[in-house]
Amino acid sequence: MNAAVVEEAEPPVSEAAALAAAACMFRSLGDSTRLAILRHLALGEHKVVDLTVHLGLAQSTVSAHLACLRDCGLVSSRPQGRASMWSLTTAPELLDVLAAAERLLAVTGDSVALCPTYGEAANR
Repeated sequence: MNAAVVEEAEPPVSEAAALAAAACMFRSLGDSTRLAILRHLALGEHKVVDLTVHLGLAQSTVSAHLACLRDCGLVSSRPQGRASMWSLTTAPELLDVLAAAERLLAVTGDSVALCPTYGEAANR
């Protein structure tokens, strides 16, 4: 007689919770400075000072954006001497999302930038 294997099923995820989590993730990516940081970190680990020089931003600004990205689980740091080395936590998946966004932008053209709600004019 074979013993039945009981598999623990994962609890169902509500559609509303899944969509809310996705919206939070996209908000974390919804800032050009954070996208620039992510793109730079796609090249490899960097210290905050490297990012400030490359982006031409204040250390406090870069640190605040890194904290946001860290809190969202997109980047992590490890100590190196008195500094921290920052890197992407899930580079392949994140790069896939960014590549998909680039493909979507190529198809939609200027529509997003011209959108009265979310476009460039709405951010002024």
